[in-house]
Amino acid sequence: MSNSPARDVWITGIGLVSNLGEGRQAHLAALDEDNPPQIDTDSFAPFPVHPVAPLEWGEQIPKKADQRQMENWQKLGVYTAGLALEDAGIPRDDPLRQQMHMIVSAGGGERDYAVDGQILSGIASAENPDAFLNERLMSDLRPTLFLAQLSNLLAGNIAIVHGVTGASRTFMGEEQAGVDAVRVAHARIEAAQGDIFLVGGSYNAERADALLIYELGGYLWKEHYASVWDRPGEGGGFILGSGAAFLVLEAREHAEARGAKPLAVLRGVSSNQPRRHPGSVGNSVEKLWADSAKAFRGIGGAVFSGATGVAGITEEERGSLTKLVPRIPVHSTGDLFGNTLEAQFPLGLALATTALEAGRLHQAVVTSVGHKRGEGLALLEAAPNGSRSA
Repeated sequence: MSNSPARDVWITGIGLVSNLGEGRQAHLAALDEDNPPQIDTDSFAPFPVHPVAPLEWGEQIPKKADQRQMENWQKLGVYTAGLALEDAGIPRDDPLRQQMHMIVSAGGGERDYAVDGQILSGIASAENPDAFLNERLMSDLRPTLFLAQLSNLLAGNIAIVHGVTGASRTFMGEEQAGVDAVRVAHARIEAAQGDIFLVGGSYNAERADALLIYELGGYLWKEHYASVWDRPGEGGGFILGSGAAFLVLEAREHAEARGAKPLAVLRGVSSNQPRRHPGSVGNSVEKLWADSAKAFRGIGGAVFSGATGVAGITEEERGSLTKLVPRIPVHSTGDLFGNTLEAQFPLGLALATTALEAGRLHQAVVTSVGHKRGEGLALLEAAPNGSRSA
């Protein structure tokens, strides 16, 4: 086992898109404004969603053929990964892309609603329902639909479109997937098991099948708009959001060798997944804080919470944060762009990095408490010698 000291992990590029827009400036402005969040209450009524801002796909996915074979959750991820690579100063023809590792957090694919509707309409009157179903599935579903369901196709499409062809890994499992994707990349860079990683996730909330799944679990918020912190008193729940975030994580020595400047320093990342019972979330947040955020000084810092608004766990997280860092600002990312599940933790990190790079903060803690399982926490600090834009 090596006795070498852990290496510093720099964030040298970020890409982010959400209902707030594209890029750092659009999201930084949202922290300054006290405006109601952008919510679509009509398209999937009674379920509100935070729709992603309009994007010009061709700017990051030039080939129409590539665009056609991707569903929106994949396009969001591929588009945002391209923004992160550009932000890190790694051109499309740079051989560094061929050496870069990739860790992605992603869910499953989307449904062909037209085919689903036709099958459901016809099967009840079919003379032989089993034969009817088999025939329609064989003839109506395009072969690429089955490929598009695979969670690791996001990493595959990033490799195809952006040329990131080092080792790749995909985590699947809602909010905790995003936490573990970042945690593993950070640990590997610290341990000199890789010099540069592209890490992130994406989520498309504007799909009826996803809304159905979470409504069946009793997780969706359907009332008048209320802050994440206020929802538990009225039964609790989250509003899904469409968005994506990718970060380029890099060993300090590697970044300095290529002349790259940091946006922020990722000091620590930890995760936990205890069995849920009253008090477990609060205890878990406090344990994670002790593991990764002991160096948080408070003054000049803030917390970016990925709290969902689900009753019980949301109050526990807020209670622990109040105890750990009283009088420190706590920003709820769910109030800004909703719950983006696999992308929630990367989006929180990207937002915190944006505030640090702009000189608004010296330190930031990002939390994630999954709506059903899993907790995560990260500590970030301002880049040495000031922000990259200074």
